[in-house]
Amino acid sequence: MASLANRNPGLRLDALRGQFLDLHGRHPGQWPLAPRVLCAVGVAVAVCVAGHFGYWSAQFEEQEAGALAETRWREEYKLKTAQAINLDALRAQKVQVDRYVERLQKQLPSKAEMASLLTDINQAGAGRGLQFDLFKPQQVVIRDYYAELPIDIKITGRYHDIGAFTGDIANLPRIVTLNNLALSTGKDGMLTLEAVAKTFRYLDPEEVAAQRKAAADKKKAAKKS
Repeated sequence: MASLANRNPGLRLDALRGQFLDLHGRHPGQWPLAPRVLCAVGVAVAVCVAGHFGYWSAQFEEQEAGALAETRWREEYKLKTAQAINLDALRAQKVQVDRYVERLQKQLPSKAEMASLLTDINQAGAGRGLQFDLFKPQQVVIRDYYAELPIDIKITGRYHDIGAFTGDIANLPRIVTLNNLALSTGKDGMLTLEAVAKTFRYLDPEEVAAQRKAAADKKKAAKKS
């Protein structure tokens, strides 16, 4: 009979189907082998699915978060280690930067010294025999760390005298720049130079406090919005 079943797959399939008949009302322990195996597999799959969504998924997420945190901490450790190794060099570099900033600040006049600087610019032109047709300081522009004073100027004179004047401006002990230069020739052969001279000064303590307050107010307004 067994050999006949082996030669006929249809008989094996009918025998397998027969194991699933008349299962209603019978204890699972009394079921034939195939239903019991299928039921065990189904229970195992259900347990795995329930365990994955009910418990293991949270474990996997926690593991991934831990792996990301570990990577971030490793990078921070490498960065801080490099900073610790180069601490002396960084301190020396900071000292150099502080000295450079201090040197630049010394080239910026204070608010009280601005009048004398304007006089120096005027005298630089007069000393070269130039005629000032216009010398008009504009509104002071407050920047983050300094104040900028533009001055509209218009001077008339000979070519070499105007060139020497621009050199004198560049050699002033304070920082003065010439911008938007426009040179034209008059009927008498004299040249006219129109430009915007910009000089700079450092902010006084009241202006610094006002800048910080404005930045803080802007930050608070950004958070509210």
